[in-house]
Amino acid sequence: MSHFQEKTIAELIAEKAILAIQDGNHGEKHPKSTDYVEEGIHFVMANDLNFGTVDLKGCSKIPESLASKLRIGFSVEGDVLLTHKGTIGNVAIVGSIAPYIMLTPQVTYYRTDNEKLSNKYLAYAFREPNFQKRMKSLAQQSTRPYIGITAQRNLKILWTDRERQESVTEIISKYDDLIENNKRRIELLEESARQLYKEWFVRFRFPGHEHVKIIDGVPEGWRITTLGEVSITNALSHKAKELPEEINYIDISSVSTGRIETKSRMPAEEAPGRARRIAQHGDVIWSNVRPNLKAYALVLHPENEDVFSTGFTVISGMSIPYSFLYNFTTTDNFVSHLVNHTTGASYPAVRPQDFERAELLLPPRPLLDQFQEYCEPNYELVYILAEQSSQLAAARDVLLPKLMSGEIAV
Repeated sequence: MSHFQEKTIAELIAEKAILAIQDGNHGEKHPKSTDYVEEGIHFVMANDLNFGTVDLKGCSKIPESLASKLRIGFSVEGDVLLTHKGTIGNVAIVGSIAPYIMLTPQVTYYRTDNEKLSNKYLAYAFREPNFQKRMKSLAQQSTRPYIGITAQRNLKILWTDRERQESVTEIISKYDDLIENNKRRIELLEESARQLYKEWFVRFRFPGHEHVKIIDGVPEGWRITTLGEVSITNALSHKAKELPEEINYIDISSVSTGRIETKSRMPAEEAPGRARRIAQHGDVIWSNVRPNLKAYALVLHPENEDVFSTGFTVISGMSIPYSFLYNFTTTDNFVSHLVNHTTGASYPAVRPQDFERAELLLPPRPLLDQFQEYCEPNYELVYILAEQSSQLAAARDVLLPKLMSGEIAV
């Protein structure tokens, strides 16, 4: 006999296992990119929910005075977050923060009574594949998928007693611990390459710099050029009727800062019209929409079936290695360049030409090749660790419903 049963969110609220449920800010004033500050209250968006945690490192911040005007959407440590608009079904638990975070209207927070309902168990219940399917099938297909608070209350999760909740989370968390360890290693590898880029190409402490003259602030032998002169944008695209039979579709919601989080497998005939772009090994993809959100990634060893949305600009280095290209196109200065060239108040976006116009200081080719030689092993290991994490997540997602249905005893 299974010890698990289905209960609606509304039932769990009535039983006070869930103490609060609230979606993000509905205040009259919504933050704009010009509102963001260096120090303040984190303003969490859907793409800040990565690997089951809230990625505060890449998160925008707003002044506390503005946060207080937004009125609702205050979330605290331990809350379970669930995206319900645009990107449906991303889940995370809020970690250690002070004093709170603010949420975009795309995100709902759930606050549990830990004696009745483990927040970790609730997060796993939300990530359970059958729950994800039910939630996404209920999303209203208007301009963007959406499922409101009322509909969320009617969603069902697999419920069990507190002891079995702990058993499930203990088993599944071992997978997440390995994924989290890989994430930390990836961050260290990428930070190492980023710091080397700054040391050589920003601070000008490159190998042999002691013997190079600086003329008008530029090392001798270096020159100012544009990204368009050393790279090409959107070099390859599929024609409408020439997609592979099945594709791995990557749209803007699939990409967080520096990472392709998901790929949607689908037959070509079901692919959206925006499924056209081709990215090759070493290309950089950048979302054209709201560049302040920093939805970009370095593409390594793509599969033939990978197809990217036309919502991305794909940048391919011609006379620069990908390590230099990726680090240049992810600096704060480059992001500011894109933000300053956006057009459209409600849907700010940039065009491929805006990427191409960005000025860069181009070092001599031997120095670029040396930088690539140092950084390439880092990025190859990043790729291996990311692949391992994907496999761990897939194994976890197969095991999770079996544990929660009682098919595998806990």
